[in-house]
Amino acid sequence: MEMLVDVPAWIRGWVGGLLIGSSALLLMASQGKIAGISGVVGGLLAPAATGQRAWRLLFVAGLLVGALLVQWVTGRWVTTAIPASLGLMVVAGFVVGVGTRMGNGCTSGHGVCGLGRRSPRSLVAVMVFMSVAVATVFVSRHVLGG
Repeated sequence: MEMLVDVPAWIRGWVGGLLIGSSALLLMASQGKIAGISGVVGGLLAPAATGQRAWRLLFVAGLLVGALLVQWVTGRWVTTAIPASLGLMVVAGFVVGVGTRMGNGCTSGHGVCGLGRRSPRSLVAVMVFMSVAVATVFVSRHVLGG
């Protein structure tokens, strides 16, 4: 099991991307649904149409089980250090939530599924997401010195 930890990052990323794309394709082909996490979770939090809750719960459970599977296979927890206060993270989460509602989807819905369907609206959305991300990193690291 430990030998999987030594696999180069680009291979792990390639395999992960292949799994994400395959999962999105499977959900679209079998259910006619887009694998955008904001829409999936939003449907769980809002009154959902009959028969919509089960697949949404399974989708979210699969995300959690996937993380546990990585931990089990590699023997290490996947961790991320976020150098920000809890208050800033709450505000950022709120802003992201508002943005996903305004943009009618999130990076996974537009980036993975929308681009895969050749949606012009998703192409514009991804270009905006990426431009704002680049600007945010530039300002936070080079202007504010964070």
